Order: sequence, then structure tokens, then C-alpha cells
Amino acid sequence: MTRDDALALDAADALAPMRQLFDLPDGLIYLDGNSLGVLPRATAARVGQVITQEWGRGLIGSWNSAGWMDQPQRLGDKIARLVGAGPGELVVADSTSVNLFKVLSAALAVQREDAPTRRVIVSERSNFPTDLYIAQSLCQQQGCSLRLVDAPGQIAAALDADTAVLLLTQVNYRTGHLHDMAGLSRAAHRAGARVVWDLAHSAGALPVALNADGADYAVGCGYKFLNGGPGAPAFAWVRPDLVDRFVQPLSGWLGHAAPFAFEPGYQPAAGIARYVCGTPSVLAMAALECGVDTLLAAAPLGGMAALRAKSLALTRLFIAAAAERCAGQGLLLVSPDDDASRGSQVCLAFDPASDAGRAGAAHAVVQALIARGVVGDFRAGSPGKGLTGGAQDSAAEGPAANQADILRFGVTPLYTRFVDVWDAVAHLRGVIDRGEWREPRFTQRGAVI
Repeated sequence: MTRDDALALDAADALAPMRQLFDLPDGLIYLDGNSLGVLPRATAARVGQVITQEWGRGLIGSWNSAGWMDQPQRLGDKIARLVGAGPGELVVADSTSVNLFKVLSAALAVQREDAPTRRVIVSERSNFPTDLYIAQSLCQQQGCSLRLVDAPGQIAAALDADTAVLLLTQVNYRTGHLHDMAGLSRAAHRAGARVVWDLAHSAGALPVALNADGADYAVGCGYKFLNGGPGAPAFAWVRPDLVDRFVQPLSGWLGHAAPFAFEPGYQPAAGIARYVCGTPSVLAMAALECGVDTLLAAAPLGGMAALRAKSLALTRLFIAAAAERCAGQGLLLVSPDDDASRGSQVCLAFDPASDAGRAGAAHAVVQALIARGVVGDFRAGSPGKGLTGGAQDSAAEGPAANQADILRFGVTPLYTRFVDVWDAVAHLRGVIDRGEWREPRFTQRGAVI
């Protein structure tokens, strides 16, 4: 494929007009929307309106007149349309980590009631660390153990009579591997376990079908593919027949059945409303709603199915272009090359025997790309056996999936173009060919890497 071919694909792309909904800096190729989504054009004006009019003029009356109090449920219903949930089933609140603590606590509590001998949480060693940390914390508190597997193919075999909960991120943040939600949910249920899904790297990037695929609990992030801004509120979902079976541990006043009764004793609200804890972050939720609305605006153009088709086309192009144009540079594909198993990102690593691999150059290569105006990101490898705290065991020996340093490139089909991918690969080859990554300035590491 030539650059002109990529431009032709962009010209024929029915989703191309969606890019105009975002405020993208000129000349920047942004392939990090799986870490922080781009600013929607509507967000600044909307947040400004909340500040100057609703807060500045309406003051406390805006809790009623502007609908501030209804934000968690109203915005939750919008996100529900993107993840295969029904109205009134999903709520926006807190952070992904806090919501994971709530729903994982709920899953364990239901299992203590239904199957008290089940005391094991199964997850991937390469799952996002905060998910593992929350699981470790609950294991310490409740006398459970954490069983970690080293590859997706080992998950089903790790589910046994001791398993209480299967905890997975639908798209693995390091590899981009897309789990089969329906198949693994069925496997968990056959084993007598509940399943908790983290949608941080799938909500807004690909079609999700929580109810149809048999999920039990789910959480998700607001600032990646939902474009809600840094630190945007997260969301929680619980299967309707399970939602009233547990009083979540963070029983704050807005999860009370009658918050303004100001009773000294806690009575949980009905349904998903009990998963709210404290006062909603009004400004942050206003920004998140603008981001979610950009995704809903794609509905007339095919919605999530069309976004998924473009995402796969973009990642296929990246993989093919990198294989052809970076041949001999020591780059290895970490993401699945099978469309059905790949999320909306391409992850690469250097062969340890290559020049860049021996030098541990992945971070420096990413920094050199950023200096050229191509923003991807770097994820450091780790020994894979270093988890501490709480009882744990390993379901498999061998190299863990999180050992290699990763160069990660996310595509957001709302605004990523085919020519962006073509140009990004050209810059990647240039950085390696010219040895730019060897410059000392690219070895410096900031607080966020």
C-alpha cells in the first residue's frame, strides 16, 4: 500500500466526518486514545456553561433545575447503549478501581451465600495492575486466594470447584488480546463461578453485549475510548437479577434509598442506584457526557459495528505496514494477528536478540516518535512473579505475558485516519533506521511513562 492508497481509504470512509467532532492539534498523529481520549469540540463550551450558568447563576438550585442529581443514572443509560445493557442497569460513579472494589465485593458476597467453599479469584497475570491490586486487597480481607494464569488459553482450565470469581479485562491492556466474553462467561458459570469484566479498553472501541454474553458484573473507564477527559468518572453494571442481592461496602449517602431523609441507618436504594456512593462530580460528568455523545452520534453511520470494522481495518493496516516496512528491525508483533482476538490497539516488542532489544530501547523509541509528532505509549515489562500481599498461586509456569517492554499504538476509529497509520509506521522505521532512540534525551523518564 502507498500513502495515496491510505488517503483514498480516508476519502471513502463513511466515518471520516466524525473526526470533526474533536479538537485535534494540527500535525499530530495521536495513537494513544486507549490511554486518554481526544478532547471533543463540544466539551469546553459545555463545561463552561455548567460553570458560568448552572453553578455561577443557578447555584444550589441547579441540583434540581439542571438535573445534577440525576447525572449518574442519566449518563449511565447512555453508556448502557454502547455496552449491551438495558435502561436503569448501569450507573456512572467514582473511579474504575473503586467500582471494581464494589462489584468484586458483591460477587464474592453472593458466592459466600451460594457456594461458601469457593474462595479463589482467577485472573491473568498480565491483567491491568489495579485490578490485581484490588483483588489482592479483597483476598487479604476475606481470606481468599488469587490464582493467576499466564496465557488466555489457560483460563478455562483454571476454573475449578474452588473458583468463586473470574476477573478479566475484556481487552488486555498490554497485548490487545480480546477475550471471548460469551465463551468465558459460560465457562465460568459451568464451573459455578461468577464473572467480573473490566471494559476499560473495550467500551467505546468495539461492540460489547453484557446481557447477551452472560456477564455478571462489569466496570469501565470514562477517559479512554469514551473521551471523557483525564480522570473522568467510571461506571458500574450488575446483572439485573443480581443487583439487589448485595449491599455494596461503600455505603455512601447517595446510595441510600432516601438520601434526603438523613436517617442514621443505611437502607440501600433499589437496583443499580445502590452502587452510587458520594456526590457526583458535576463538572467531570458534564465532560464525560460530551465524550459519550460523540460515540452515540455515530449511530446513523452504523454505530459500534461500523466503528469496529474501521478499527480492524486500521489495525490490519498497521500490522501489515510494520511487517513490510520495518522488516529486519527486530520488531515482534505482540497483539493477535487474528481480527476476532484483537482489540483496538497494536502492540509491538523488540526481539531480545536485536540491537534495540539488547539495549532495552522500547521506551526511547516511543519518546523519539513523540518528538516526531506520533503519540503512542510504552508499557514496561516486569518479571511477572512479583505480586505481593494476600495468598496467591500460579495456574501455570513459564514466561508471563507481561515480561516484554511494549510499544503500544491505539486506534480510535472516531478520529484515527488510515493515513495516520501509514505515516506512523514510516516514522517508526525512521526512528529505528537513524538510531534516533539512542539520543540521551529520549532515555529520560517522567512521572508518567
